[in-house]
Amino acid sequence: MNKLLLVLSLSLFVVGLSSASLADSEKLAVLETEQGVIVIEFFPNDAPNHVDNFIALTESGFYDGVLFHRIIPGFMIQGGDPNTIDGDPNTWGTGGPTTSVDAEFNTIKHNRGIVSMARSADPNSGGSQFFIVHADSNFLDEQYTVFGRIVTQESFETLDKIASVDVGSQDRPQNPEQVKIMKITIADRSEITDILELEEPERTGTTITPSTGSQKYESTEHGIGFSVPEGWLLQTPDKKDEKSPDLVAVGPKTGTMNPVISLTVQDTNQRTTDELISEKLESLQPVIEESNLKIDSNEKTTINGYDAYVIDAQGYFESNGENYDVRFKEVTIYDTEKFYTLAYSNGLGDFNSQLPGFEETLDSFEILSNDLSTDSSTDNGGGCLIATATFGSEMAPQVQQLRELRDNSILTTTSGTAFMTGFNQFYYSFSPTIADLERENPMFKEAVKITLTPLLTSLSILNHVDMDSEESVLGYGISLIILNIGMYFVAPAIFVYKIRK
Repeated sequence: MNKLLLVLSLSLFVVGLSSASLADSEKLAVLETEQGVIVIEFFPNDAPNHVDNFIALTESGFYDGVLFHRIIPGFMIQGGDPNTIDGDPNTWGTGGPTTSVDAEFNTIKHNRGIVSMARSADPNSGGSQFFIVHADSNFLDEQYTVFGRIVTQESFETLDKIASVDVGSQDRPQNPEQVKIMKITIADRSEITDILELEEPERTGTTITPSTGSQKYESTEHGIGFSVPEGWLLQTPDKKDEKSPDLVAVGPKTGTMNPVISLTVQDTNQRTTDELISEKLESLQPVIEESNLKIDSNEKTTINGYDAYVIDAQGYFESNGENYDVRFKEVTIYDTEKFYTLAYSNGLGDFNSQLPGFEETLDSFEILSNDLSTDSSTDNGGGCLIATATFGSEMAPQVQQLRELRDNSILTTTSGTAFMTGFNQFYYSFSPTIADLERENPMFKEAVKITLTPLLTSLSILNHVDMDSEESVLGYGISLIILNIGMYFVAPAIFVYKIRK
C-alpha cells in the first residue's frame, strides 16, 4: 500500500509539473513599443523560474513605460529597468525589483531573436532586465539564462528598427521616446495569428556545469575589490611609472588579438575631477593629431555612486610589422585620495564579444575604504570595517543596496545628511583600525561579519519602506536606532543580569 501511495504521489507530482510547463508554454508576452510589436514565447522547461518571474512582473505592470536603454546593433537590445521610466540616465541599467532569480543556465544558443536575462557579475542576480539578441552572439552561451524568443515577422522587424536608432555614450538611445515599451501583456498562443513556424532552438550540445562566471580580485594595498571574467589570466606587472597598470587580466584570443582589462591606480594629489579630465584629454591630443586615435564619445557620469569619466575610442597601431585596429573603453572612477582607471581593449571586430564581461567588472568594482557613510569630507585611513568584513560574501549585495538607499533617499533630506555627517566623524575614528585587523586575521574578519549581521538585517528593512520626507526618515531612523540599541545593549544586559541574579 505504501509503495502504491508513493507511486501515485510521484505520478501526480510529474503530472503537475507537466501541466505547469504546458500552461507557461501556451503563454506569450506581447510588447507594445513605439517601433512596433514584439511577441515572445517562453521556454519553461529550460528556465521555469525566469519564465514565472517575467510573467509575474508583466502582470503587475512592472514593465509598462520602461525603455530599451542599452542598444548595440549587431549584438543586442536591453530593457526592463524601472529606473528608465523617470530616473537619472546615469542610473539606467542599475535598477530592478527587490528580489532576484537564481541562474538557470541552459544549452540554448544565443542566436538572433533569443530573449535572455541580464545580470551583474553575480550569476544569481537576474531581476527584471532582459535582452533580445540582434545578431548571433554565441559567446554568451551557457553564461546567461535564455528564457524565450521572439516568434513573429513583425517582432524581427521591430527588433531591427530599435537596433537602428541613434545612440550616444553608454549605448543609450539619443531619443528615449523612440524605444519605449508602452505596455507588456500576457496572451494565450491561440490569440496570436501570425506566429512563425520555427524549429526547436539550436543548442550547444554540452552538459551545463554551474559556474560563477567570474573570479574575484581584492587588493588590500589599494583597498579595492572587483571581479574579472572567469578563466582570464591575472597579472600584476612591474609599475614602471604612475600611469602603468597595477593589474592586467588577459582573455583568450578569439580574433586578431587577446582582449585585455587593466586597472591603474593613481593619487589625485588634491586635483579636482575636472582637472584630471583636462589632463587626460591633453595627454591624448598628440595621438589624436597623428590620426592614430579617434574618440567616439566621452562623458562624465556616476558609477556605483562615484564620479566617473568614460571614453570610447578606436586606435590604429603597428606592432611587429602588423597593423591592428583596436577599440577601447576606458572608465576612470574618482575618490577623494585616488582615482582608478579600468580599461578594456580588443580588436575592432571582436570588441562586443567581451564587452559584457568588462561591464560586469565595472558593476562589481568596490572601494573597500568606503562604507554606508559619506566619505567626501573624512579621512578613511585603513578602510571601512563593514565593507571589508562583507566583501565577497553573501552580504555584499545587501551592503550595496544600503549604499544606494543612503545616496538616493537618506542624503536627500536635511535630517539624513546631518545624521550621516555626525556618524562619519564617529565611525571613522575607529573603523580603519578594525578594517586593518580584518585583513590581517580571517577569523577576526568572520567574527566581525557575524556581529554585523543583525545590524545589516535590521537596516535592510529600509529597502521595503517609503522614505520620501523628513518625517519618514526621522521616524524610521529613530526606530532602527532604538531597535539596535535593544539588540546590542539592552538584551545582553538583561541576560547578564538574569545570570548574576
